[in-house]
Amino acid sequence: MVHDTPLITTLVTGFGLAFVFGLLAQRLKLPLIAGYLLAGVVIGPFTPGYVADMGLATELAELGVILLMFGVGLHFSPRDLMAVKAIAVPGAIGQIAVATLFGTAMGWAMSWGLGASLIFGLALSVASTVVLLRALQDRDLVTTDKGKVAVGWLIVEDLVMVISLVLIPPLAGLLGGTAMPVAEEAEAVAEVTRNIGIGPIAATVLITLAKAAAFVALMLVVGQRVVPWILHFVAQTKSRELFRLSVLAIALGVAYGATYFFGVSFALGAFFAGMVMSSSTLSQQAMRETLPLRDAFAVLFFVSVGMLFNPGVILASPLALIGTVVIIVIVKSVAAYYIVRGFGHGHDKALTIAASLAQIGEFSFILISMGVTLDIVPTEARDLVVAGAMISILANPLLFHLLDRRDARKAAAPVAPASEAGPSSDASTGEPSVRSPDPAAVSAALPSSPPPAG
Repeated sequence: MVHDTPLITTLVTGFGLAFVFGLLAQRLKLPLIAGYLLAGVVIGPFTPGYVADMGLATELAELGVILLMFGVGLHFSPRDLMAVKAIAVPGAIGQIAVATLFGTAMGWAMSWGLGASLIFGLALSVASTVVLLRALQDRDLVTTDKGKVAVGWLIVEDLVMVISLVLIPPLAGLLGGTAMPVAEEAEAVAEVTRNIGIGPIAATVLITLAKAAAFVALMLVVGQRVVPWILHFVAQTKSRELFRLSVLAIALGVAYGATYFFGVSFALGAFFAGMVMSSSTLSQQAMRETLPLRDAFAVLFFVSVGMLFNPGVILASPLALIGTVVIIVIVKSVAAYYIVRGFGHGHDKALTIAASLAQIGEFSFILISMGVTLDIVPTEARDLVVAGAMISILANPLLFHLLDRRDARKAAAPVAPASEAGPSSDASTGEPSVRSPDPAAVSAALPSSPPPAG
């Protein structure tokens, strides 16, 4: 008997091809995300052969977004951000502004509307949490000073994107897309405030912001106490299964409640669910227990993004693709480098942060997909973002490899004796000091495998 099982078929093909191409990417020492995206391209509607169910893939991807954003929230530490806020906050905002400006100019040159160009530029401005953390973890840089700055920088970028996800839907009409229907409460507010120039669209934005603020306040005031209490209560049962289930129920329940009761996105709800959970002493255990499921649905998210990619854009718009990659890899990196140097930090730290940000990922996909859904952004822009993400993710390990070789050469270079060395350089100049290096610093600079003897 033949059964119609599109869900099972989509899961089997998605996971199976993701495993095959992920294994290939691992063998080639490339990020696994590149393999997952390629698996999606293979089962997408723009390549011959089997085509997975797009509707089911989209819903599975939504689960992937919820769990990805929940993981981002779990990694979010206000204390860590405060420690590097002097460079991370202005640096991330400045780099976003530069990349968005270049992306907007490129979209405008391609005769897109201002709204489409702006969203395209925003999508190119934010780096991937998954790619950045993996690159830093592979080199034991997460707990170093430059690693903390890079992570704090990324947290600020994520917060800016979360705010963008809240504001774009009510502004869709002004941005050139399909205007959202004006709710009754927005009409009432517009009627009362018409004399001071607040129309239905402005009223919709105000109500959206008010609902988002109410949700954030509820999570910070009530959730900050209730969620850790629930985790500790369940932990006392000594059941890992119940603990794991409680974490997933909180993540999915808060994300759904945020959308159903407050009208904000699943992504925002899941992010704050993870953030309030990160304040618990059991947050690390919660992260470990849910990691396998988060990874599984994250795979489906990247596969679904690959399904949306039309490879024909490579031949149809090669110059636009080159421009997209230049903005992601070069413009963002150069902007980040000079911002870090402008704040008086050294050359090495600036290079590490610049290389860390020279890629885009999950937030870019979420943002550009929302733009297409709201008819703000043309599908060509989505294809360029996905193609640019794939190329930048493939190029990112190469950038770090060049940094590793540079650090290895510096560590192997002969050092002048301490008695002959002059004063160390100022951090603002970034010039190498001739003073004998700290052994711990030399150990951290060495790659995982020592270079061959000269």
